[in-house]
Amino acid sequence: GTATVVKNGYPDHTAFDSQDHHYDPKSNPDEPTWYMVDIEILQKFAEPVTRDMLRESETTSGMMVLAKGSRLSIQPVTEDEWKAVHKLAGVKVPR
Repeated sequence: GTATVVKNGYPDHTAFDSQDHHYDPKSNPDEPTWYMVDIEILQKFAEPVTRDMLRESETTSGMMVLAKGSRLSIQPVTEDEWKAVHKLAGVKVPR
């Protein structure tokens, strides 16, 4: 699906909680290592757009998310790639 960021980044409080699985003993509230953002869902795809689908599309085959060693959390996407992902999902691009 697609979402939009609705709140700027702020320290991830779970990194300071030793009982949380995101705990990071090297992070502290005065100099946080980890940040988070709040998002709002714009739309949910009926079926996932898979990495194989992205690889098979000429427009999306070069996306950074497909590069070896890239993180899945945050990646830049061009406008053409954005439109192509929505086309693969069979949905309209949200405004």
